[in-house]
Amino acid sequence: MAYTETTSTSYGQRLAGSAKGMIGGLLMFIIGTCLLWWNEGRTVRTAKAIGDAASHVESVADVSKIDASLNGKLIHASAFADTKDTLTDDMFGVRELAIRLDRKVEYYQWVENAQTREREKIGGGKETTTTYTYEQKWVDKPVNSAEFKDPQYQSANKVLSEVEERNEMAQHVTFGAYTLPESFVASISGSEPVEVRMTEEQRFTWNERLHMLRPKVNTETSLVHTSANTVYLGLSPNSPQVGDVRVTFTKVPPADISLIAQVDGSTFKVYRAKNGQSFSRVQMGTVSADEMIEQARSENNMLTWVLRLVGVLLIVIGLKGMFGLLPMLFKVLPFLGSIVDAGVGLVSWIFGLAWSLIIIAIAWLIFRPIIGISLLVLAIAGIVFLKRRGKKNEEK
Repeated sequence: MAYTETTSTSYGQRLAGSAKGMIGGLLMFIIGTCLLWWNEGRTVRTAKAIGDAASHVESVADVSKIDASLNGKLIHASAFADTKDTLTDDMFGVRELAIRLDRKVEYYQWVENAQTREREKIGGGKETTTTYTYEQKWVDKPVNSAEFKDPQYQSANKVLSEVEERNEMAQHVTFGAYTLPESFVASISGSEPVEVRMTEEQRFTWNERLHMLRPKVNTETSLVHTSANTVYLGLSPNSPQVGDVRVTFTKVPPADISLIAQVDGSTFKVYRAKNGQSFSRVQMGTVSADEMIEQARSENNMLTWVLRLVGVLLIVIGLKGMFGLLPMLFKVLPFLGSIVDAGVGLVSWIFGLAWSLIIIAIAWLIFRPIIGISLLVLAIAGIVFLKRRGKKNEEK
């Protein structure tokens, strides 16, 4: 059953909110501008570091023996990442020879969903209606139902037992005759399920603890169930109840990997390029040096465009916030306020994009002049076009 809450905001309150929004908009505009500038510099520095690595990397076919002549050199190699470490989770009786062992915990809880509808009122006020609905689902941490809006659900959640998530990593992982540092080990992926084998003593201990929390359940009824890589704490895995807990286990087994890194005695370290940027790569399987370098370039380009998009959005949203007071002045008549709001939005996008191009162009003027000049010309052309169009509209 849905719970509805309706609030009203006066015209004066909305004007005050818009005035405060101008400050927030200015901050977003500044942050977006700084992000664009920093991102362009980061892109070039990273690209140069990748190029530096590509020109110095030396492919090594065999790393089964430590070669002193390779010390300090940037190498590419493919080999089997192996370990003799046995990782354990004594709470649930899991023991695996693995590079990493992960315990993931989920709780069956009531969660709150909110859907908001706003209605503009003549005179500049606004009525906001929020509808709250509730559903049961698996979540990664307990939900505090005391914060729910509907009083009927404020004591709905409970947890049979809180279990901490856990990640354990092997301390000694070899790569041929070399030892991998922790940061490289953390980059090894390829998780697979781990079969859980709880002892009778562990089951008894867990059942004893859980029955104290659910005294109404018959003590002969097991509240601990195991299946493949999952431990289920509750009455029935097929019919979950609020408060039930689901624990799953996965491991990263020894596997073939490829790396590009600087040899440091019997181990490796991150390569430091001439411009001071660091570079290293770890990828699963047997991958050539050229493929790894190309993948690094692709990731750099992808990150560049993602950060550009974030920067542009921050600038546009910031501009809209800075001029948010203007449409609010016309909200006395809702339809008129909507028209002005749309106009402010359009202008914010146009000027935001133009400003973004200018910032990127100036950054490229410093880092790559030819491309920077081209972008600057494009941005100026956009501003000139906008001004001429505005003059034509005034003449009409």
